[in-house]
Amino acid sequence: MAERKPIESWLTDMDGVLIHEGIPIPGAQEFIKRLRASGKPFLVLTNNSIYTPRDLHARLGRMGLDVPQENIWTSALATAQFLDDQRPGGTAYVIGEAGLTTALHDIGYVLTDAEPDYVVLGETRTYSFEALTKAIRLINAGARFIATNPDETGPSAEGALPATGSVAALITKATGKEPYFVGKPNPLMMRAGLNAIGAHSETSAMIGDRMDTDVLAGLEAGMETFLVLTGVTAPDAVDRHPFRPSRVVESIADLVDLVDEPDIAV
Repeated sequence: MAERKPIESWLTDMDGVLIHEGIPIPGAQEFIKRLRASGKPFLVLTNNSIYTPRDLHARLGRMGLDVPQENIWTSALATAQFLDDQRPGGTAYVIGEAGLTTALHDIGYVLTDAEPDYVVLGETRTYSFEALTKAIRLINAGARFIATNPDETGPSAEGALPATGSVAALITKATGKEPYFVGKPNPLMMRAGLNAIGAHSETSAMIGDRMDTDVLAGLEAGMETFLVLTGVTAPDAVDRHPFRPSRVVESIADLVDLVDEPDIAV
């Protein structure tokens, strides 16, 4: 097996790695501080399309995590970039929140329910029967089906919430049309993020708490992968997958010192 190059840039998931239910995970503050002090390119990623980078910058700041807007990459931004590459100046019917609608407005898309090029499904806490019915009818009429991410559930203080993947399955059942998922584990989101910070996969690392999205996406994008055990994937679940991360660690705190070791290759 070829020896990996030293890690020069970092990508990390947000929920389950840096924060959990609105509280910083021990080591997260120090990790972000070390990254910023090192000058190494980095991104904090999330498959959640609800919030804009400005929103997330403010939310993380209130938790003591100082992450600049330009270092935040969401599935909404990746989806907007994908659509801009595919069909510049297009139209879309959108089910989602400000993170997604703002990203599409910023790339010049018109949001409409009149013969749109795409139906774009994102995360929201207020999925409505009327909006889903409209989406189904538009897809049946020929609109292309895009979804920001395949996550079937999301976390909350009360327990699991249905997320984009579950709602997409409902629409697929009604239309017979599968969506194209832009977010993790699609390596497209990772490669677009790497390009945004001028990084290269062979010298980059991905940190995540889920084998099926974070680790798989990093692996398929050609990066080093670190699984932390502070989120979704339990220790006994790692070996159930046909792929493995480069390293399994207890938490982000175990990776702080690695940022300061430029000559270390995992």
